[in-house]
Amino acid sequence: MQSDFISKTRAKGNLLILAYIAFVGLGLPVSLIGVAWPTLRRELSLPLDALGLLLISSTIGYLISSFIIARLISRFGIGSLLIFSSLLSAAAFIGYAVAPSWYFIIVMGGLSGFGSGVIDAGLNTYLAAEYDEGQMQWLHASFGLGATLSPLIMAASLALFASWRPAYIFLGMLMVLMAIGFYLTLPAWKRPKQPSTEVSESEDSERGLMDYNTSLWETLLRMVTLISILMFLLYTGAEFTLGNWTYTLFTEGRGVSPQLAGLWASGFWATFTFGRVVAGLYAHRIRLNIMMYGALVLALLGAILFWWNPVALVGVVGVFIVGFAMAPIFPGLVSSTSTRVGQRHAGNTIGIQISAAGLGGALLPALAGFLAARISLETIPLMLSVSLLGLLILYLFSTRIKLAD
Repeated sequence: MQSDFISKTRAKGNLLILAYIAFVGLGLPVSLIGVAWPTLRRELSLPLDALGLLLISSTIGYLISSFIIARLISRFGIGSLLIFSSLLSAAAFIGYAVAPSWYFIIVMGGLSGFGSGVIDAGLNTYLAAEYDEGQMQWLHASFGLGATLSPLIMAASLALFASWRPAYIFLGMLMVLMAIGFYLTLPAWKRPKQPSTEVSESEDSERGLMDYNTSLWETLLRMVTLISILMFLLYTGAEFTLGNWTYTLFTEGRGVSPQLAGLWASGFWATFTFGRVVAGLYAHRIRLNIMMYGALVLALLGAILFWWNPVALVGVVGVFIVGFAMAPIFPGLVSSTSTRVGQRHAGNTIGIQISAAGLGGALLPALAGFLAARISLETIPLMLSVSLLGLLILYLFSTRIKLAD
């Protein structure tokens, strides 16, 4: 019995490590296109705001897979889904590298978005069901590590090869290795229970987040779900607006050298990762609401400094503050999903939230590009500030008002 317990504990630990590695891989593409964009758009003769098309394409794939993740897990199991999504992402990233045209890249963006949606929503659902809040924070810290390395990988590709394409080949190879890791651990990934039509109260109490087959529409039409959708849309919209446009704003808007701007863009993700490491260490010592309010207020302050920018150093410090402060918000919202919406709706809601996050991560940066091309790049920090203010108001509403079931 003790040996079985040790074996199961070790297997669970191995899966957690693999999940962390997967989230590093999920973060690696985040800033590749942001750093590559000035070079890529000159090479393909594209306007400044054409990036929005790629973001929307990848979001469509991301929305589809994350929205139905609870159904996919119930049908295929999380392990098989992770293998498939890793291989699909690998094919898409290699497709970026060999793309003969901009429209081909847009198609590949849809495929990579679908694969990323499965990995993101699938592992968020799995950890919410099987692990605690501290480990959820560490999972998203791993994403921050990948995102920190992301601009450095593209900067190295541009410096060594004078091309953005090798960075995507490298990423595709990493995704193949990740698929192999999921395949080797496939038997250890827990499959959801298949409940019978009639379930006793005692059996229902033993079911986890992945063991329900609640109607998606039933979950979607609840007020608490709609509030969550807006929060995740604004959060990820703010994160990806800053992540995708910081480099361009510094180089083309504020006259910073490409090398220094690359370091500063990477610095945002570095402070972001550090913030999630700190949140993981202190998640059990600080009440979630206190941590969330502090993070939201500090992030808004940093965004205002980034917008104000009386001297270059103030703007950069503002970026770093936003990175550190935003770190615990997303995993905190995910891990508390069952508390907000109830166990029966949590599996569906996590997928819907991740889907909303993907939508925000495309629409708000695309809107930022649209406004930057027609008004000024300085509209970007203004949009960031407005998004974070809206998120703070929504979170305040969600904790102060008893929402209808």
